[in-house]
Amino acid sequence: MAELLDFRGLKCPQPVLKLAIKTNSMPKGTTVEVLADCHTFATDITNWCIKSGKVLVSIVPRDGANCATIQL
Repeated sequence: MAELLDFRGLKCPQPVLKLAIKTNSMPKGTTVEVLADCHTFATDITNWCIKSGKVLVSIVPRDGANCATIQL
């Protein structure tokens, strides 16, 4: 089961910054789901995954936000 991080209500780049801090202490291979509703989240999270070497599994709409599934 993936850990769910709910960053709805935060403006970019806060969701990605908070994700980066939170995942620093997580083991490699962990899967996280990130909910965020800021308008640039999909682009920001895609770029972060590329730059940080994380695997972006999917980005789908959920609960009025975008939900990104990421494997660390």
